Amino acid sequence: MFTEVLKKLDKNKKTIIATVIEGKNQGWRCMISDGERVYENFETDSDFGNQIIEEAGEINKTGLVEYEDQRVYYEMLGDRPGLVVCGGGHVGVAIVNLAKLLGISVTVIDDRPLFANNARAAKADLVICDSFDRALEQIEGGPDTYFVIATRGHRYDKICLEAILEKNYAYVGMMGSRSRIRLLKGVLKEQGVPQKKLDELHAPIGLSINSETPEEIAVSIFGEIIQIKNTKRNTEGFSDEIIEGIERPGRKLLATIITRKGSAPRQVGTKMLIMPDGTTVGTIGGGCVESDMMQHAFRMLRADKPKSKLVRANMTNQDTEDEGMVCGGIEDVFLEILE
Repeated sequence: MFTEVLKKLDKNKKTIIATVIEGKNQGWRCMISDGERVYENFETDSDFGNQIIEEAGEINKTGLVEYEDQRVYYEMLGDRPGLVVCGGGHVGVAIVNLAKLLGISVTVIDDRPLFANNARAAKADLVICDSFDRALEQIEGGPDTYFVIATRGHRYDKICLEAILEKNYAYVGMMGSRSRIRLLKGVLKEQGVPQKKLDELHAPIGLSINSETPEEIAVSIFGEIIQIKNTKRNTEGFSDEIIEGIERPGRKLLATIITRKGSAPRQVGTKMLIMPDGTTVGTIGGGCVESDMMQHAFRMLRADKPKSKLVRANMTNQDTEDEGMVCGGIEDVFLEILE
């Protein structure tokens, strides 16, 4: 089953899902992980299938590719961003509060029970109250994991940074003065840490916005994280909530943004699952566009033999202005029936 394969994927491997959006093989889906075909929803022409797998090896970003009479959507799978905060002080708690607002899963590490409890009270998804080195042994890391080092002292910064630089990550940022950071980098370089790793460190952490309060510092940190996250060439893939919805019995519809032009509100790869009773999982941007897609979905869900289709949403005309939408742009959304 598609979702079972998704759940077992190694997130550190390059995984691409190829879906035929239009053409004679419409609806054919193949998942390729590290060059190996790990899922196919139905058999197709072997030459075409082999061509898709070969092409997937050259794909380096999510996008749509045209092959004569067929259009194939290649989605480079990422994961939902995960944030790990080393330090549960005032800034750590402010980061948790903002992460919850942004819908980002956040783990907080602190060896002091009082500060760990403060992070729990702020609704961190996971709190590890242990020494930083032992706690970080429990964190796997990955290409969509963002690390923030905000401990109470230089020696703890060093412990965290040494452990994190051994992992796979999307971002590492560290609080501290420029002199303190320069000193720590020098020590780590003498210990044999590659210069490339040290150059990747965002320190002092955050965008330069003259932030002062813990809340302002948290905003500057997330500004930098979002800036990096939104330039990645993969998508956030299938969230746990979307997977759970797909696994529910009965017919449902998956809406996925395939292309995006202008100032459309959501990124390519964003997904929304629509159930026959009108309930949804996820969002593709809200407003009149989402409402229009839901109307398409209801008609398709009620049809005897529904076919998946590509629908264009144009947010540049007068109608969207009248609806009070401040964004413009054009999105192509693939509406796919799932049984």
